[in-house]
Amino acid sequence: MLSKLLTNKCSVLQSSLVAVLMSLTVSANAQDSQDLKIHGFIAQGIIEASDSDFVNDDGDLSSALTELGVNFSYQLADNLRLAGQAVYIDGGNRYADGARIDYALLDWTAYQTLESKLNIYFGRYKNYHWLYSSTRDIPHTRPTIVLPQSIYFDGFRDIAVGGDGVSMSYKHNSGLGDIDINLSYGTSDISDKQTEIILSEFATGKMTHDTDYQASAYWQPIDSQWRFGIVGLDSEFGYDQSENDTFYDAKIILQRFMLNALFEGERWEFSTEVNQERFALDGFYAPSVHLDRKGQGIYMQVRYRLNEQIRLLARQEFFYADKDDKDGDNLASSFGLPKYFGYQHDTTIGASVELASNLRLQAEYHWYQGTARLTPVVVPNPVINNSEYWQMWALQLMYWF
Repeated sequence: MLSKLLTNKCSVLQSSLVAVLMSLTVSANAQDSQDLKIHGFIAQGIIEASDSDFVNDDGDLSSALTELGVNFSYQLADNLRLAGQAVYIDGGNRYADGARIDYALLDWTAYQTLESKLNIYFGRYKNYHWLYSSTRDIPHTRPTIVLPQSIYFDGFRDIAVGGDGVSMSYKHNSGLGDIDINLSYGTSDISDKQTEIILSEFATGKMTHDTDYQASAYWQPIDSQWRFGIVGLDSEFGYDQSENDTFYDAKIILQRFMLNALFEGERWEFSTEVNQERFALDGFYAPSVHLDRKGQGIYMQVRYRLNEQIRLLARQEFFYADKDDKDGDNLASSFGLPKYFGYQHDTTIGASVELASNLRLQAEYHWYQGTARLTPVVVPNPVINNSEYWQMWALQLMYWF
């Protein structure tokens, strides 16, 4: 069965992005290699999430762990660069299956000295605000196959990777250390499949991403292996009901305040992110409905390099959909949902093995309690997600060039 799944997957991959790969390869041969840089990756694995709809509705072993992409960077002038990335991904119920453009931008170095650098990005920019947001789209740059869902919710993957608009990155080195400041404004198009994943399969209307403001600041003290960050996000979404729709017009506000820290030593790496997230909704269930709650999430992660080939990982994560209802009692009494839809905690162990300089095998096991981050989050599915405790494991082979 597994062999058949992988065979079918390979044929889909070959037909999805072969045109992109060929066109960029031709361009690479025609241009100076110093001006044009092309990289890519192929990752395929197997994943199983029992007693949940995290990957599929039946909890069976799946090959829906596919990532294939190619990215390029072309230096137009000393202070002007073009960059982009096209990917094909299949993550089952985690996000929409298919090809997409993760980013396509014009990078302008507007100001540069020995101590400072200011870059402005136009187009579909990348999200540089969160600890792993700028690397979550490339398999071998992530610490785990599945990132902490309290921060890197897979249902919002395509929206969180970047946006269509403008962003700015300012880096400054001084006697106090390295300071990075990032600002961005943009929106993302939301497909019908994404609407289904986020809202419900019965939501036949159109979900829109109307505004998205983000800001972040990072500080790495001089001669320190620590880096500290603070992040703010303010975004607004809309829902336009269709004819004979089950749901109504709606306005959704999503706001975040985050703190993070990263330590990178010779063998040890420690990272943590803390998030308070406001979710406000007007309408959708009924015209008079108004919801306004603040959720909280935190994870603590440690990685240890055993030797040049093997790295071990352990992580603990806690997430509460409503900080004032951490046990889910109000959720159960008001909406008739099981209490465990009010939280989702995760204990993870993992390991990666470098088989070659550009070939890695990565594995991980998750023990979950609660279902607050299982999709769709706006209209939860207690029929399929009928277990408070569930487990997930994944194995993925990654190649990059």
